Amino acid sequence: MSLPILGAALALEDLPAHADWLREAPRDLELQSFVDAEVLAGDWQPAAAEVLRLLDGHEGRLGLHGPFWGFTVASYDPDVRAVVRRRLDQALDVCAAIRATHVVIHSPFTTWGFNHKGLYPADADRMLSAARDTLSAALARAEAMGVTFVLENIEDKDPADRALLCEALGWQALALSVDTGHAHYAHRSTGAPPVDFFIRAAGNRLGHVHLQDADGYADRHWQLGQGTILWPSVFAALSEITSSPRLIIELRDKAGVIPSARHMASLGLAG
Repeated sequence: MSLPILGAALALEDLPAHADWLREAPRDLELQSFVDAEVLAGDWQPAAAEVLRLLDGHEGRLGLHGPFWGFTVASYDPDVRAVVRRRLDQALDVCAAIRATHVVIHSPFTTWGFNHKGLYPADADRMLSAARDTLSAALARAEAMGVTFVLENIEDKDPADRALLCEALGWQALALSVDTGHAHYAHRSTGAPPVDFFIRAAGNRLGHVHLQDADGYADRHWQLGQGTILWPSVFAALSEITSSPRLIIELRDKAGVIPSARHMASLGLAG
């Protein structure tokens, strides 16, 4: 069986330094230059044109990290939901311009919410209703465009929560993302299961993975191999999944992207 090919999350300014690596194999790419509200509400078209120029000859799948600062996709405030709908629509405008086919969005589940399950019985239905109101228009447009939103774990303690939300919302254009560092933090700091449990809980709803190493204390985004994540168990879980998720190395220091990929190759886990 062939090894999975790793891609990366990069900003526009990081592309020249990684151009050869991105073209040596069909490596998936996630652009992180279209996250901020000021960018999405401004003149981002020149940046989009530069993306297309720099990625000429790139054969991997292209996506972007969607907006997330300062909001949740399941706000109980209808005015906040209106802002979020606008930001998601703007992210889809960028997708159309650069031919991107995935958008990362953040999970609304929190540790506080997990620990208070049952104390506020109406919360589950209220969250579902808020998420449906926020996401339905964007998911309908995404489905027509061939774009998938992937819902990333942030504070999630129960790996099943996002899968149940996706099932309840019922859109083909909504899949799951697992961030290995977030899952490791939840495991070490809040008592969640280990990272491989998050992968297996997603199953074939898994469309995307952020690969980063960490110590379980904070969201480190360290180079792969520099933390305490058990990578053989993570890739063993990934080998059971047939949905071909995008495997995206997401680091604070982009200089560690290629060494991370080489480290995984040296372990016989990825190419």
